[in-house]
Amino acid sequence: MLTLYSYWRSSAAYRVRIALNLKGLAYQQEPVHLVKDGGQQHSAEYRALNPQELVPLLVDAGNGGVRIAQSMAILEYLEEVYPVPALLPADPALRARVRAQALHIACDVHPLNNLRVLQYLSAELGVGDAAKDAWYRHWVATGLAAVEQGLKDFEGRLSLGDRPGYLEACLIPQLYNARRFNCELESYPRLLTMAARCEEHEAFRQAAPQAQPDAQ
Repeated sequence: MLTLYSYWRSSAAYRVRIALNLKGLAYQQEPVHLVKDGGQQHSAEYRALNPQELVPLLVDAGNGGVRIAQSMAILEYLEEVYPVPALLPADPALRARVRAQALHIACDVHPLNNLRVLQYLSAELGVGDAAKDAWYRHWVATGLAAVEQGLKDFEGRLSLGDRPGYLEACLIPQLYNARRFNCELESYPRLLTMAARCEEHEAFRQAAPQAQPDAQ
């Protein structure tokens, strides 16, 4: 019923895989390689499915073949169409705080260091690897410092008390990327504690980049 167009290292696709797994929804993956062949997301075939030329893209055959682009829109769609188990708290204020943290990661941190931005820095602006890595680490550090403070709201708990949800689906992929680029993480104990609890969860292990069929 559900098809996810994905790339194994895409943070945005990673967060959707986590959400699908947490909800226990079966889905098949269609890999879209973001580097091979000049980026398969730019092919005419994929552009016909998603004019944004980005992953992820979710196709729900059980709902008339609806196509949903943008990972946060997909998370909202899953929460509305497949509401059990919920990935957001029932309390409106806490739900808003969860969304605020998740959107900070997805909209303020991730876009500054995703693949197409890094490619533009190198190919179009001639930024060297050392300067590009410094750019990456600066924005990750700025963003994670804010997330660390925001996690005070949860007092050492997961966003749904004893289980992870919407917030953790956004947090874990960003941490994966931070580790890839050797970002300093010791300054974020709340974040690391939350991540350690998530990384023991089967939904997160199955969603991890190295576990994907197109992993390289």
